[in-house]
Amino acid sequence: MPGIPFPVLRWTILSLAILAQVYLFVRIRRAILSSHQSVAVKSWTIRLAGAAICLLFLLNGYILFRPIPWVDPPAAVRIGLFHLSAVWTFGSLFSALFLLVARAAAALGRATVGLFGRSVRPGAPDGVDLGRRRFLKAGVGGLAAAPVLLSGYGAAYASRSYDVEQRRLPFGRSLRVVQLTDIHAGIYMTRPEMRRYVDEVIALQPDLFVLTGDFISNSMAFLPGCAEEMARVRARYGTFATLGNHERWYGTVAEIRAIFLRHGIPVLNNAHTVIHTPDGPFSLAGIDDLRAGTPDLDAALSGIPVGTPILLLSHRPEIFPEAAARGIPLTLSGHYHGGQVKLSLPGGNVSLAHIRTPYPEGLYRINNSHLYVSRGIGTTFTPVRLNAPPEVTLFHLT
Repeated sequence: MPGIPFPVLRWTILSLAILAQVYLFVRIRRAILSSHQSVAVKSWTIRLAGAAICLLFLLNGYILFRPIPWVDPPAAVRIGLFHLSAVWTFGSLFSALFLLVARAAAALGRATVGLFGRSVRPGAPDGVDLGRRRFLKAGVGGLAAAPVLLSGYGAAYASRSYDVEQRRLPFGRSLRVVQLTDIHAGIYMTRPEMRRYVDEVIALQPDLFVLTGDFISNSMAFLPGCAEEMARVRARYGTFATLGNHERWYGTVAEIRAIFLRHGIPVLNNAHTVIHTPDGPFSLAGIDDLRAGTPDLDAALSGIPVGTPILLLSHRPEIFPEAAARGIPLTLSGHYHGGQVKLSLPGGNVSLAHIRTPYPEGLYRINNSHLYVSRGIGTTFTPVRLNAPPEVTLFHLT
């Protein structure tokens, strides 16, 4: 179902998250009441569990929907406050789903036994094996905690490793181009982390360094630091940027352009520049975000000499069919983070991104035109990445 409206998707996920908190509290309360503790201990434990669930969920909701201009908070605050609430909220969705499935399976099993009867060996005990029941409950409870633990792994480890993806593509000019996208500078992407990625870009020695949007998460307070880090790259033909939806949500074009130009990075917003190389000139064009901005591909391409190869920067990849129809040989995009949390099945990959767009990640081709969609390096809505590691992309263009 490509093209699911983002507000519908956001409110659907939020509703499911709220239901998950309620359901998990009910299950936790039931488990506490069935324990052998005193009434007073049970009462206080239930209150503490409810307070903890509410606090973690509300804190994560505040982080998601309210800008937090706290540049580089202490690690203890990021991990103990921001990451903990995000990990719980994300993992609890799947924990609740697992418990619901397990409950449905148990109910189906009981119904099947009741329908077909139970064969009992002569002399076999007729009662319920309470020890076995407790063992199964403990096993289900342990498995239900696995999504939260996996979410913690995705935040603490998987999102800290990255791949350097290399692609060799025809372009008509010999170039080493490095792309970074979806940086999402904020409380989950600090300057030291950005610096690590920039050091990798510098080591790749690009001729051209391009940035395809979503530089911030939810506050413009983080853009100056992001721009300063990106400006450390000294590519032969320069560094260029185009806008994503997060910049359009939280800033203005003039403000964003001024910050980047202060660090020597032009912003190509429905515009292009001609770059001269020993192999001949090529044009680098960029368009505004396809939904949050005012994209104008005609304006971006206006005045480009006929026959000049064009490298198009577009935060969202859905421009590709139109770009291919105009004979643009290469379009670079991001936006979808490769799904960010992705399940790989024999029939293909499954994630929210793979549902919403035909271009979630990787390389695509229409005739002689190519599109590459990077997974990016940052995260949005949750700091968790699973099966979709961050990506620095190096293109060997020939």
